[in-house]
Amino acid sequence: MQVRHHVFAVLAAFAVAGGLAAPASAQEDLIFRKSTVWKMLTPDDKLAVYGVDDPVVEGVACHYTVPEKGGVAGMFGVAEQVSDISLACRQIGPIKFKDKSEQGDVVFRERRSLIWKKMQIVRGCDAKRNVLIYMVYTDKLIEGSPQNSTSTVPIMPWGGTGEITKCADWVK
Repeated sequence: MQVRHHVFAVLAAFAVAGGLAAPASAQEDLIFRKSTVWKMLTPDDKLAVYGVDDPVVEGVACHYTVPEKGGVAGMFGVAEQVSDISLACRQIGPIKFKDKSEQGDVVFRERRSLIWKKMQIVRGCDAKRNVLIYMVYTDKLIEGSPQNSTSTVPIMPWGGTGEITKCADWVK
């Protein structure tokens, strides 16, 4: 009985720590949701589209679509969400880097289950082609998922300046 109590306490501590873990500094904006499976007395399963601006690279926005489980578990926020996430990123203004970053730095992170699973959008630079690369994937403490989506943003001149930022200059 005492061991079970300690296991529960450790799991609760992980849940609290997981909820307090510092996310990447980007903030998501809900664009819209569409129901995919109707549920009579609980929330429907849905697809939700979100927008997020890159917190380090000004002039880039990403949109991703995630499934959101309804039902009783979804209603109480304890459903483990699936890993099927699509991603599209585009240049929406002049590209300006706020800081140097490493290949694979996290742009945005979101919890996808009560404790173990999280979705991440990460950024890289293809220096040869001067292209920013964004990848979304989910991982779990025990077992990750190979499902992912990738989007590229070729850095182009904006507003007639003719000046093109080189992403390689901003990689640590």
